[in-house]
Amino acid sequence: MIQNIPKRNIGQTNVQISELGLGCAPLGGNLVDLSREEAAALIHAAMENGIEYFDTAPWYGFGRSERVVGDCIRGFNYILSDKVGRLLAPGAVSDPSNYGMVDPLPFNVKYDYSYDGIIRAYEDNLQRLGLDRIDILLVHDIGVFQHGEQNESYFRDLAQSGYRALIELKDAGLVSAIGLGVNENQICLDVMNIGHWDVFLLAGRYTLLEQTALVELFPKCAQQGTSIICGGPFNSGVLVGRETWNYSKAPKKVIKKAAILNEIAQAHSIPLGAAAIQFPLANNIISSVIPGPRTKSELLQILDWYQTKIPNEFWSSVRDSGLIEEQAPVPNLI
Repeated sequence: MIQNIPKRNIGQTNVQISELGLGCAPLGGNLVDLSREEAAALIHAAMENGIEYFDTAPWYGFGRSERVVGDCIRGFNYILSDKVGRLLAPGAVSDPSNYGMVDPLPFNVKYDYSYDGIIRAYEDNLQRLGLDRIDILLVHDIGVFQHGEQNESYFRDLAQSGYRALIELKDAGLVSAIGLGVNENQICLDVMNIGHWDVFLLAGRYTLLEQTALVELFPKCAQQGTSIICGGPFNSGVLVGRETWNYSKAPKKVIKKAAILNEIAQAHSIPLGAAAIQFPLANNIISSVIPGPRTKSELLQILDWYQTKIPNEFWSSVRDSGLIEEQAPVPNLI
């Protein structure tokens, strides 16, 4: 059991979150068949081991994740991020597997990044959670990666009125920080032209496998006082032995790079998962790393990886092999 997980600030706010958090997409049945009892056991194990930061969204099981997260953390100390941009409308989808879901609640999604849509989503989220506060409110999956050509219209809604809703909620003290929850660097750069953001929850773009965010995004975030929550530290599983990347089958070159990283890890007698968890935390712009374990046993494995001692020689080997960007900081290495 971990007694104390260090905390880090979100941007320039007073919000502090545990540097190891829990991504709660699997708790809604996203890409995995997980019962409510199994989801609750996973959340309780996280809290028992010092994790106080949880991230959920209406998208995860069309409300399933929010319901179990709210029920489990109610009455305890927590920091919670939830998301807006999607409203849930009554009526089950015909084939949940098309959405990567197992047994979601009987709803379907309506995208709305406008002022009214964001206010309504925030209020709906609280109702599903059964909680009286959301600490960090994130605009979910805006960007070309998710919406293609339709993103132009959604972005206009966010710029013209949605952002104002976020600011009003923060100024009223109803949320403590605002940001995005996305999978791409470019949309984070784009929204910086709208106004100030406290944090970007960025999935998959700053990991042991990929550091594209270092080039332009992180320097601009540093200038504006915006921090990063690292989602998807295993790049959808390819860094822990699965052949998935960016939520789909990994290309051969990605599998090959992951295999080389694993060979180096084995040569230094460490699990690659430990390096994948610890690598992002070496960068001061990262507030938290939030893997999404699918079972309690996976969570306990991640907690073990978080505490694994990794020799400097491993990081030297990875850097000397050109597998990570030269400017990327690594743990312990001076």
